[in-house]
Amino acid sequence: MSDDTIRLVTVGRILRRRRRLLAVLVVLGALVGYGVSVLFPPRYTATASVLLPGQWEERELRTQVAVATSSSVLDRTADTLRWSGVGSQELRERVSARISDGNVVKISGTAETPGRAQRLSDEMAQQFVTYAAQIAGGTTGAGGATGPEALRQQVTRTSQRITDLADAADPGRTVESVQARTELEKLRSALQEAMQKLEETDPSTSKAGPVVMGAAPRPGGEAPPTRWQLMGGGALLFFVLAVAGHLAAARVNRRPRSEPEIAAALGSALLGSVDVPGQRRALRPKARGMRDRLRRLLGTDTRWDLPAPRSSGGEAARRIRYRRVCARLRDRVPDARRLLVVVPDDDEVARRAAGQLAAETEGDPLLRVVEVRVSRPLVPDRDTESGALVVLSAGVRTAEELAGVAEACADGGHEVVGVVVAGAVRARSSGAGGPAEPAAAVAAVHEHATGGSA
Repeated sequence: MSDDTIRLVTVGRILRRRRRLLAVLVVLGALVGYGVSVLFPPRYTATASVLLPGQWEERELRTQVAVATSSSVLDRTADTLRWSGVGSQELRERVSARISDGNVVKISGTAETPGRAQRLSDEMAQQFVTYAAQIAGGTTGAGGATGPEALRQQVTRTSQRITDLADAADPGRTVESVQARTELEKLRSALQEAMQKLEETDPSTSKAGPVVMGAAPRPGGEAPPTRWQLMGGGALLFFVLAVAGHLAAARVNRRPRSEPEIAAALGSALLGSVDVPGQRRALRPKARGMRDRLRRLLGTDTRWDLPAPRSSGGEAARRIRYRRVCARLRDRVPDARRLLVVVPDDDEVARRAAGQLAAETEGDPLLRVVEVRVSRPLVPDRDTESGALVVLSAGVRTAEELAGVAEACADGGHEVVGVVVAGAVRARSSGAGGPAEPAAAVAAVHEHATGGSA
């Protein structure tokens, strides 16, 4: 898994074998999303439309959008609304403007209630229209900058001043006075021509001011993200993180999986592999505390990245494997009368395999099964045993855990004479209770559990 490309079958295996954990995490993510929605109250958004009559270029439209959300419009809106604790800076985060349908400016306002959102967008639209009209008319403040009408008045005053200067000049007595009067008359003529051209300009070529197209409709629902969206987003986030965490853990997993790797980690020879028939539930480890019960409830007491159990070749084929392992064991330690069988206490497959081995040896040699806790392995001191045989499942233990079991055997004075790898297989159903274990195998394990001697 750590060296393979992630495939859909891997994700499917996670969904199938971790469905309880994923369901719990999805519910937890939804609850987190609900908590976030409680911390952030719902918001409502209303949108008002402002029409810009005439032909407008793209650059001019962008300018109008900037004017709609300018500080001048925001300040006037805040002064009109007079909402407690809401100034122009707060309004800047609540309003937005965009171009839609050609020459229509959409002004949106967000507030805590539908009514306030509607009022905010309507007031923003009205203040934008008023401010845009003032810019077009040339009056942007109380002082009043010159517009078209003010320009006409200025031209009239200038013409009158020229007349006064011409009358005050010496009426043709000197060459300089004649030249001065001539220049003044030319200036008067230029001003009159400019005024005539200004008045002859076609009014239809000028752009009309923006117009509010009506009151903003009252919002009928919350603005995104809604409470349901936050709950769905939290559930999806937790689900994706859970799947990604499983894939990442499998990528960095360095557990020995092949039989030679397991034997090398224990520093002994591989005697072979055996099969243990049964349903997956029957081969799960026993729950010995609240933590183990919780893991069983969530389905995390078994590894998800192990391959699915293969089909069994039948009872005869399974017994042949056990007999071959027993034969190799006798060849390796021919003078052994008793051997210690070390089995992890949470490995149900290995426990059943050890019981079957004890039944197949028929006392030659006599096998004493001992279950050890892999986290802190402790093996009984050597008595009359000639060595230790380690039986365990593949792909479950790390190299450090296997080395710890080997060191525990050495501390107890036992030499690891061999390793047997047990694997679960799917047996043909033989009734409601599934395949039954041989009586001798059950007796061997039970004898160990009660502290007796085989």
